[in-house]
Amino acid sequence: MNKFPFEQIERAILTKKEAKTDSKFGCKPEDRPVEELINYGIINIDKPSGPTSHQTSDFVQKILGISKAGHSGTLDPGVTGVLPIALGRATRIVQTLLPAGKEYVAIMHLHKKIDETSLKKTLNEFIGKIRQKPPIKSAVKRVERTREIYYLDVLEINGQDVLFKVGCQAGTYIRKLCHDIGRKIGCGAHMAELRRTRVATFDESTLATLQDLTDAFYYYKQEDNDKFIRKIIQPIENAIKHLPKIWVLDTTINSLCHGVDLKIPGISKIESNFDEGETVAVMTLKDELIAIGTTKMDSYDIMEKDKGIAVSIEKVFMVPEVYPKL
Repeated sequence: MNKFPFEQIERAILTKKEAKTDSKFGCKPEDRPVEELINYGIINIDKPSGPTSHQTSDFVQKILGISKAGHSGTLDPGVTGVLPIALGRATRIVQTLLPAGKEYVAIMHLHKKIDETSLKKTLNEFIGKIRQKPPIKSAVKRVERTREIYYLDVLEINGQDVLFKVGCQAGTYIRKLCHDIGRKIGCGAHMAELRRTRVATFDESTLATLQDLTDAFYYYKQEDNDKFIRKIIQPIENAIKHLPKIWVLDTTINSLCHGVDLKIPGISKIESNFDEGETVAVMTLKDELIAIGTTKMDSYDIMEKDKGIAVSIEKVFMVPEVYPKL
């Protein structure tokens, strides 16, 4: 099975304290008004060939008439595919997507014809930890670094062109990977084409083009039809599906919105199997994102203990006073 590391962890929801949420405060993410989604949502854009990732993000900003938008993981101008773009005050959420894993489909052109058995044997040697030096045309310092290849599958071979799919750690250069594979085989190779097909849990099933977004926004503004824009703009919570979660009591929420660390008495339920030092999403009982933080103890200790700091809050997303003060 082609899985990212977070997909290989089985999690169950464990209840620490039975609780209900008051319907008078907050709302389920899927029930948010469109205007709020436009300034606090995320779009899975199908980046076209030509513009940079920054330019694509800028196009989204201009189409929606908002003050800021931010993308997760730069794609070269000629590369197409999955580019999650967060809107308005949701922009900081893209940082949580960076370590979650990326998937690409690429065409590698071999400089000589190689038999399929030798090719696949060589590709298998690149699964796991590899050493890479970023290419000359890159935005980072050119020092050798370790990156992980989660899976590498040949989809089709046509003469000297190899279509393959690769799941990898963020910061892996597929162009360099093709070059290194060719050198290892002994025939030489280069990347001919590249498309990104996944970032964390965002895949091609929810892609929207810039034209799709333009049309949907027109129908919303000019014809009072929000059906299309709701399909395109996703709640910010879709960007943290890969993170372990902790749900808190209504009475705990407002203090967290002011940056106070989460203590055990404020917890209602948790997902299992996370360690101390992991990044977690802190949620309301309506599944709204409150904040992102780092665990100060593992899931077992949180269930066993009655006091202590469970999560050090680092990024707050919910504005204060949505839920009442204690």
